[in-house]
Order: sequence, then C-alpha cells, then structure tokens
Amino acid sequence: MGEYEIRAAGDGDVDGARAVMLDTVYRDLRSGYVPRWHADIIDPATAYLRPERCTLLVAEHVASGEIVATGAVRDRGPASPPNPRWVADRFPSGTTAQLCRIYVRPEHRRNGLARALVRELTDFVATAGGYERLYLHTDPAVPGAEPFWRSLAQEVCDERELPGGGQGIVHFELPLPAPLAVPAR
Repeated sequence: MGEYEIRAAGDGDVDGARAVMLDTVYRDLRSGYVPRWHADIIDPATAYLRPERCTLLVAEHVASGEIVATGAVRDRGPASPPNPRWVADRFPSGTTAQLCRIYVRPEHRRNGLARALVRELTDFVATAGGYERLYLHTDPAVPGAEPFWRSLAQEVCDERELPGGGQGIVHFELPLPAPLAVPAR
C-alpha cells in the first residue's frame, strides 16, 4: 500500500497495537477501558498471537515506523448477555470468526487501511478453515464506522431498533470467503 505496510503482528508490534486500540476506546468509543470488554487490548499476544485460529494485523506507517491501524480475528461469537440471545445463537463460538479491533488512527483514515485490513482478515479466515460464519459488530457513534460496514456487510440486528435500544450497537455478517489452499511448506 505504498506508505503503509500491513502484516501479521509479532511480539514487537504489541505495544503499538495496544496504543492504537486504547486510544480508540477512549477517544472514539468514549467507553474507556472496560475489563470485561477490552481484556484482549491489554494482552493482545494471548488473545490473538498465540491461538491458531486467531490473528492480529497491524498497519505500519513506513516513513514513521508507527503502528497506525489494527484489525483482528477471534474465534468466538457474541455473548448473551449483553447481546440479544438470538444474535448469540446465530453466531456460536468455535464456528464463528469475529472481526474486531479494526481501528485506524484519525490522521491515517481515508487511505484504504480499514478496507485492506478487512480483505487480509477475511483471507486469514478462509485459510484457517473451520469457520461457518463471519461476524462483527460496530458502534454507530464512531465517525464513519456504520457506513463503512454497511458497504461491506449485511446488517443482522440494529439494537437501536430494539425496545430500550439494547447497547445501541449494530451487528453484521460478512460473506464467508471460500477456503483457500494452504501453501505447501
């Protein structure tokens, strides 16, 4: 991508990835760090680098060497509560790949990084195999997030339309990519 390099994160990328994620939950999501929601941010190596069917990608700004974007896949679906039971049932853990932590620093947005991360993450899901669904949720209060996901995925549930508004998040499903052949080593 020219001025950016997207790659699978290694141990040396964890601090930069964590900084992008924490900045996003404080600045854009305005929730701050909430342990039950964000434990993976504090220890991304355990959450994404060690499990075989999970991954964390980073985008490095080549000129500065700074990690400016993240994206991850985890091998579990949404929990109920806090999500609606029928959403959790549709996306069971183990057979659901969940896209998460797709965050881009504001000064690097509108450069195609999020779309490139999603493309790489869906390729990972296809190569990992064993997944039956590809799920994500987003907070529509984050600038640009909802229209971005609507351009790529199918809405499953907009909690703002539920009695009481739920958590106010929107759940999406992406088309599951065809399995990719794993290259011989």
